[in-house]
Amino acid sequence: MIVAREKRKENIVEYLLYMWQVEDLIRANHFEPDQIKKNIISKYDQPEKIKKEILIWYEELIEMMRQENVMEKGHIQLNKNIIIALTDLHLRLLKSSKEIIYAAAYYKTLPHIIELRAKSGSTEEVPELETCLTAVYGYLLLRMQGKEISKETQEAVKQISSFLAILADKYRQDINGKLKLED
Repeated sequence: MIVAREKRKENIVEYLLYMWQVEDLIRANHFEPDQIKKNIISKYDQPEKIKKEILIWYEELIEMMRQENVMEKGHIQLNKNIIIALTDLHLRLLKSSKEIIYAAAYYKTLPHIIELRAKSGSTEEVPELETCLTAVYGYLLLRMQGKEISKETQEAVKQISSFLAILADKYRQDINGKLKLED
């Protein structure tokens, strides 16, 4: 809750990746508040009042995941809505004649997106930005597990991360009313 709140203000991409991790932590703890309290919340160096607030936050997320039927996989609508907002901004940035650097970063990343989609074998239509986020999230999971990561995957993730960092910055500018796309 505390980390999520800060990340949402600072970097929307990091926020989404964090929230995906929280969803996975909830799944790993079998949607059990007592397990979450013991395995996650107890490790926070926070007063009991804050720990109770964090537990309530987790319980609310558990309820959302149950109601939205994303207990085994997928993401809550709250997170999907952010991807929709980012996609909308992405398309506006690509249309803007002022955003040459953004467009260049996107077109440099596009071959990686296409390759990732081909490798996934999924018939489900997934937004390009979700493909990028999934790649970065998968990379982070592999690193946490200490698994070997090929040089080409590292290079692809580096490019995707660079592109997402630009998008996150544009999102923050847009939210703060400082992004001017038109003349």
